[in-house]
Amino acid sequence: MPSAKATSLDWHQRVELNDRVTIALTPAKHWTARGLYDRNKALWGSFVIETPAGKIFHVTDTGYDGTLFKEMRERYGPFRLALIPIGAYEPRWFMQRQHVNPEEAVRLFQDCGAERALAQHFGVFQLTDEAIDAPVVALRAACDAAGIRHERFIVPEPGSVVELD
Repeated sequence: MPSAKATSLDWHQRVELNDRVTIALTPAKHWTARGLYDRNKALWGSFVIETPAGKIFHVTDTGYDGTLFKEMRERYGPFRLALIPIGAYEPRWFMQRQHVNPEEAVRLFQDCGAERALAQHFGVFQLTDEAIDAPVVALRAACDAAGIRHERFIVPEPGSVVELD
């Protein structure tokens, strides 16, 4: 078996996977912990993946920030695709600092300026208080309110394959 290799990065540092793909660690808003006494002693990050087909912004669990995702667009864009979480957001008093809700996911999509978005982090496990189908229903309503066509913010079925043109 080949050995696994891990690389530690600070925000905005990059690693080349090969001569065609580079990944940069970018900031996200979330807490961190590996044990009882190390709360917020490490970075939580998202990723910008640079490929010959375009840049992908993989947004991990994150709270919404009114400037962060605009800064990512300015620093790394344009993005061909953004992978954006839409689930595990209720109750807001507890989850808002680490998970966007669907309305915030739409704002994040607009802020980062990606051509298209792919919804993630929803619909498989009941993790928080919202109904398991609530993220998709709320995302569709938020896209409609923002004038975003559903083909631009794709909601895949679990296990499906999505091909981008």
